[in-house]
Amino acid sequence: MKTITNFENKKVLVLGLAKSGESAARVLNQLGAIVTVNDGKPFDENPAAQDLLTEGIKVVTGGHPLDLLEEDFSVMVKNPGIPYNNPMVERAAALKIPIITEVELAYLISESPIVGITGTNGKTTTTTLIADILNADGKVAKLSGNIGFPASDVASKSTADETLIMELSSFQLMGIAAFRPKIAVMTNLFSAHLDYHGSQENYEAAKWRIQENMTADDFLVLNFNQAKLRNRAALTAAQVVPFSTTETVSTGAYVADGHIYFKAEKIMPVADLSLPGEHNVENALAAICVAKLSGVSNTAILSVLTTFSGVKHRLQYMGQKANIKFYNDSKATNILATQKALSGFNHRTLWLLAGGLDRGNGFEELSADVADLKGMIVFGETAPKLRALAESLAIPVYDSENVATAAVLAYSKAEAGDTVLLSPANASWDQYKTFEQRGDLFIDAFTGLEEK
Repeated sequence: MKTITNFENKKVLVLGLAKSGESAARVLNQLGAIVTVNDGKPFDENPAAQDLLTEGIKVVTGGHPLDLLEEDFSVMVKNPGIPYNNPMVERAAALKIPIITEVELAYLISESPIVGITGTNGKTTTTTLIADILNADGKVAKLSGNIGFPASDVASKSTADETLIMELSSFQLMGIAAFRPKIAVMTNLFSAHLDYHGSQENYEAAKWRIQENMTADDFLVLNFNQAKLRNRAALTAAQVVPFSTTETVSTGAYVADGHIYFKAEKIMPVADLSLPGEHNVENALAAICVAKLSGVSNTAILSVLTTFSGVKHRLQYMGQKANIKFYNDSKATNILATQKALSGFNHRTLWLLAGGLDRGNGFEELSADVADLKGMIVFGETAPKLRALAESLAIPVYDSENVATAAVLAYSKAEAGDTVLLSPANASWDQYKTFEQRGDLFIDAFTGLEEK
């Protein structure tokens, strides 16, 4: 990592631990900062704080005392999940203490060029595809950021001949100052996180910050299927590289005659993509743009895009039993995500497993997307609502206790050539702590199925 002096002998407050806060505290300590960590979890329940204390880092736990800010801090490194209306953050802003997130620190210390990926949907799949393609070509690409690997930790261990492939949330991008990726990707923009940002306009502005420090030497990959992103193309200093599934964009990646092209060069047939769904064609196009800008061979691109089985819990192909395919899309915690998943399958042979936390909404929006399904298995708090939807459309529907029993029931009903898709359209919190736990139990149930 770069040995920078920005923080040397300066008081820095790390607000909120989790993985990114813990990593930031250690990196700052290495850089000679006088670090204080403040986390709401009590000390005796806080292993991370205990570890940092043994390393000589000051920790304040069990609450967020405002008088802590009287210590004349030079900067606050805020956990992305902590909103800006938090009293500590508001007080720091009033005191004109610069507030950054950990990805800014990662940028400042990184010797590696950064490829930054943001957007509402498809970030994790696109990020993983890009890393896999670059690595397949013999390069060293490291996953980092919102994908589960703290950016500052990865940056501190990376070298100039490696590349950081960094997934970036709107929360993280609100806390940048100098951050500048060599290549940036914006997959799409839909409505999300309005409780945090206050408005769709604020949310989109936070996402757009990914390019604010980019120059004509950098590349911004944009989804031209969306007018709102196409219209932003004139608002950046970076070189815009578009992708589209609906039209020929001569300076980027596009679909024509059933094939994917990059700048008129034929790359591969769309039918050879291993991941189903129009949204995954978009993800593949974005990844191809980055790969070609990075000098990657078509051989490496094809080797990944024709075999990639998906990110765990995100339309993940698990395999088949008795010639019945199983997909795990537990990450589909809302109706839009399930609609996107359904778009990639033949509904006549598809069994949908759905249900979860009841947030008071109905499921009428799903009517057109599920109308011709072979069957549905429903579970969780919203099972009665989903059953009513299925019955109104004359779709065979069966109740099940949970996701594991739903997998077994679907297997018993499905025939050779069918597909079973877990895409719940609901959050998991009625029965499970996380969508990952829900997906893991589905995987376990699939693994335990016996050939019939």
